[in-house]
Amino acid sequence: MFQDEARFGRISDVRRCWAPRPMRPLCQAMLTHEYTYAYASCEPATGTMDALILPQVNTQCMQIFLDTVAARHANDHIVMVMDGAGWHSSKKLVVPKNIRLLALPPYAPELNPVEHLWDDLREKCFHNKVFASSGALEDHLEMGLLAMENTPEVIKSITHWP
Repeated sequence: MFQDEARFGRISDVRRCWAPRPMRPLCQAMLTHEYTYAYASCEPATGTMDALILPQVNTQCMQIFLDTVAARHANDHIVMVMDGAGWHSSKKLVVPKNIRLLALPPYAPELNPVEHLWDDLREKCFHNKVFASSGALEDHLEMGLLAMENTPEVIKSITHWP
C-alpha cells in the first residue's frame, strides 16, 4: 500500500467553469487559515483505499491512522510505502505487527500514487467551493473520500500505472 497526507482548508480554489451564454458565472473566494488533514493509503492493483480525516499531521495522528489500517486489514501483511516526513520515522511511532514501513526516496512525490488521488479529489470536489465552517469542509471532504473508497475501479485507474 502507498500512504500520504494532504491538507485541505477553507481557501477556495477558483477555476474556470462553463456557463451558457450570455450568463457570466460568479464564484466566491475565501482566504481563511483553517485546515484539516486527510490521511489515505491505497493498494493500486486492487483499488483498495483507507482514509481518515484528522486535525493535524504528527506522530499521534499517524499512529491513529496506522492502527486503523492494521485493524481493517488484520489478516494481511502490509508493506506501507510512504514519504520521509518526520512523523513517519518518529521514535514514538509504534508500527503495528502486520505493517512494515518502507520509505520513498527524498524529494520524489511523483513515485507515490496517492498524490494523484489528492489531485483528482481537489479537481472534482473542491474547486469553486466556499465552506461556511471547518465542519462543512470536513463533511465535504468526508463525502469525497467515501465516494473514492467505494469506487475501487476509479482508484485503480488513477493509481495503477507501471
